[in-house]
Amino acid sequence: MTKTIDLFAGIGGIRLGFEQAFPDDETVFVSEWDEYAKKTYEANFGAQPPVEGDITKIDEHDIPEFDICLAGFPCQAFSIAGRHQGFNDDYYGQTRGTLFREVVRICKYHQPKVIFCQNV
Repeated sequence: MTKTIDLFAGIGGIRLGFEQAFPDDETVFVSEWDEYAKKTYEANFGAQPPVEGDITKIDEHDIPEFDICLAGFPCQAFSIAGRHQGFNDDYYGQTRGTLFREVVRICKYHQPKVIFCQNV
């Protein structure tokens, strides 16, 4: 069985596609910081595994082993629909333009077989 994690999970769109394509996969970790998105995610997929909060505050050692990393990190810092602030983007005291580095940090430690990123 392949194990996946779902980072910047939103309401679970990337996970839904992977579960439809690979129904035997098991999601072992989920992270999403927006409370409304977390509630919707849990309504869509249940409470297991629990949806953890801000990935910048989660140590990579606390994330279970996995084979596939799914990550839908935010694009507003770079999008033509955004303000083009890139690495200087400030959203409630957090720089969205550097959040992809969290994917790098976690995957560098865990060395998954696949890293699937969607810059939403």
